[in-house]
Amino acid sequence: MSARPQRLAAVQEAATTHDEAPPTQERWPRGISRRATMRISDILASLQIEFPAVTTSKLRFLEEQGLIEPVRTASGYRQYSPADVERLRFVLRQQRDRYMPLKVIGERLAALDAGEEDEPAPRARLATRDGVRESSGTRLTVDVLAHEAGVEPSFVEDLAAAGVLRPHPSGAFDSWALQIVVSAAALAQHGIDPRHLRQFRAAADRQADLVEQVVAPWRGQRSASSRARAGTLAAEVGELCTQMHTALVRAAVADLAP
Repeated sequence: MSARPQRLAAVQEAATTHDEAPPTQERWPRGISRRATMRISDILASLQIEFPAVTTSKLRFLEEQGLIEPVRTASGYRQYSPADVERLRFVLRQQRDRYMPLKVIGERLAALDAGEEDEPAPRARLATRDGVRESSGTRLTVDVLAHEAGVEPSFVEDLAAAGVLRPHPSGAFDSWALQIVVSAAALAQHGIDPRHLRQFRAAADRQADLVEQVVAPWRGQRSASSRARAGTLAAEVGELCTQMHTALVRAAVADLAP
């Protein structure tokens, strides 16, 4: 065979091989635009309703962990697509709703990217009082807490007097106070008064001290990425402490039931 027919055969073989090669698997979520035209400020605005506490530092930290991959312009600016927004929404929900570590979230995303798992693309939800929205910065008064929890204002005041609730200098309480009041009211139905709940506050403070020791190396650094990592680590370790406490209490009371 002459050199020309050999070259022609090689070209035809390469073309055939290229045509038969499987297409590249589209990353999850599929079917959503990947045209990167959104800036970080646009991303924050898109997530603000459901995740008002998310920051630029948080986005950059998630990027460093390989969970999102924004496009870089020639000038070095990050640009995101609608698909990136939905991917971020998934990551943030797994952290908030399931307290899932970033490593596990990354493994889930890898499985979704490979088509090994299926998950509908998340959509934005309006913030409500049922916990969908992270109410950072929200302050609740004694009267509002009492009304929302269905108790008398004096009950909220008793919790504060016992040290179970800790008001801010303004005298108001953060959003976590509502869940504490609701739980305390349920325990009161069994004769457990606010003064009996001091041990819960003491135990929580000790666990918070442990978490603080874990995140201290990251909090001590000045970079925004380190501070974001500290926040993520605090949430993960704090949830592990909660799970440990729950398991210990359940084990301790297991033999009390007939």
